[in-house]
Amino acid sequence: MDGYTPMTSFGRDESLRYDAEDTRGDEAQAVAFLAKLAGGRDALEFAVGTGRIALPLAAAGVSVDGIEMSPHMVERMREKPGGDRIAVTMGDMAQVGTGRTYGLVYLVYNTIGNLLTQDDQVRCFENAARHLTADGVFVVECLVPTAAQRVGRQFVDAEHVGVDYVVLDVCRYDPVSQILDESHVRISPSGITLGPIRVRLAAPPEFDLMARLAGLSLRHRWGGWDQEPFTQDSQRHVSVYERSS
Repeated sequence: MDGYTPMTSFGRDESLRYDAEDTRGDEAQAVAFLAKLAGGRDALEFAVGTGRIALPLAAAGVSVDGIEMSPHMVERMREKPGGDRIAVTMGDMAQVGTGRTYGLVYLVYNTIGNLLTQDDQVRCFENAARHLTADGVFVVECLVPTAAQRVGRQFVDAEHVGVDYVVLDVCRYDPVSQILDESHVRISPSGITLGPIRVRLAAPPEFDLMARLAGLSLRHRWGGWDQEPFTQDSQRHVSVYERSS
């Protein structure tokens, strides 16, 4: 995608519409799962963003810190009730540290894909491991990739069809780099807006190998936040990693 940078997807304009257009409806289930897993211990969210998960998790009694690259996303979080109480370290989640360890580190909503090389994704696992207490766990939640199976590895999906607007998901996948170039195209009477994003897709077994390189191993894998079994038909996975014995 020519001219793409992370701020293309997470700049000021995108941060202003993020919470309205990019929520999924399963935030309560995610928070309940993470709060139980934290078990009263402190938590660290990689790519904390607008606090979509961190703020309700903090409200549930978990002390949450965050790492985030986009100052615009953090600005949106600071505007929300309780947003000033989340300590955020600015920088790349594959590299920056908070100087602390946590019982829970988590990375949700496909965000690991924002790291566009395998090396950076491995570094992310290594950074998570550095932030874990001896009995801590690292949670990764991500879609199971299907782009490689699409005819021609380029496709358009109708994400929303309404009487006053439509949203199309326009995608092109490169199987060599495993990068999906994607744009959410909104068409309405007021005009056309584009929401470009670039992500590197990885399947669960590749994440498991990254974890091993970081000294972690898989404890559990679920098909969703309600601990549904992970099967060949699962569209996403919630993977819980712990230190290797």
